[in-house]
This record gives sequence, C-alpha cells and structure tokens, in this order.
Amino acid sequence: MPLKNRPLTKAELAAYEAKRDLAAELLQSVREMKAGQVQVVSSPVIEARKKTGLSQSQFAVLMGVSVRTLQGWEQGRKQPSGAARTLLAIASTNPKAVLAVAGK
Repeated sequence: MPLKNRPLTKAELAAYEAKRDLAAELLQSVREMKAGQVQVVSSPVIEARKKTGLSQSQFAVLMGVSVRTLQGWEQGRKQPSGAARTLLAIASTNPKAVLAVAGK
C-alpha cells in the first residue's frame, strides 16, 4: 500500500489501473448523474491545476501527493496543508514558475 504523501511508482500505478473496472465506474457515474447526485465543482485547486495545463496525475506528482488526495482537495472533501496551500497559491498566480521549478 503506497504512503499517502508519496506518488505511486509506475509499477504501483499499473497494478492499481489493472484492478479498475472502468465500465462499472462509468455506469455508476451515469446512475449518479441521473439521480441528481453529481454537482459540477469548481475550486481554487482546480483553477490552479488548470493554469499549469497539467492533468490530475501530473499535478499530483508535482504537489507530492496522491491523485486521490488531489481529488479530495478539488472536490472540497479535504483541505491542503500549509506548504501545499502555498504551492497552490504560487501555481495559481504564476504557473510558469511552478512548472519551471518542476522542470516541465
């Protein structure tokens, strides 16, 4: 089991993806949408990520967190800690600086 604050290795990510049933996930999502259980969420974290042009996976690696943690931040279920909040603020105001430091 990967640690919370460590990105998955390629092998761990491949193992996780191999276990997923994308068809079942999509069907569940459609059921939730039809039942009105899904809301469009916009948050400062989403805006910061979008400004960098990175995917959730790429941005999670940049932030040093799991994709699940990033998704929790984006959906408002979790709040980033102090250092993460600072990096998110920098990403939001100056995404090129964050990308330059990350070597992108």
